[in-house]
Amino acid sequence: MCVTLVSSSLNLESNSIGENGAKYLGEGISKCATLASLSLNLEQNRIGENGAKHLGEGVSKCVTLTSLKLDLS
Repeated sequence: MCVTLVSSSLNLESNSIGENGAKYLGEGISKCATLASLSLNLEQNRIGENGAKHLGEGVSKCVTLTSLKLDLS
């Protein structure tokens, strides 16, 4: 669990992240109970619709999140 993490910026561009990787990333993000700001660059990966769904499910559990920048292009 990310007990004290308030802000995070991850550049994971061109890392061959697929649906499963996106699922695990979403699960990890969901455990960040104090996260207020998240910038996530996933350009040039292959997460697909289901991967995006998993990410969204994880982010939706971050009830303290007030700022989100998500790049999936």
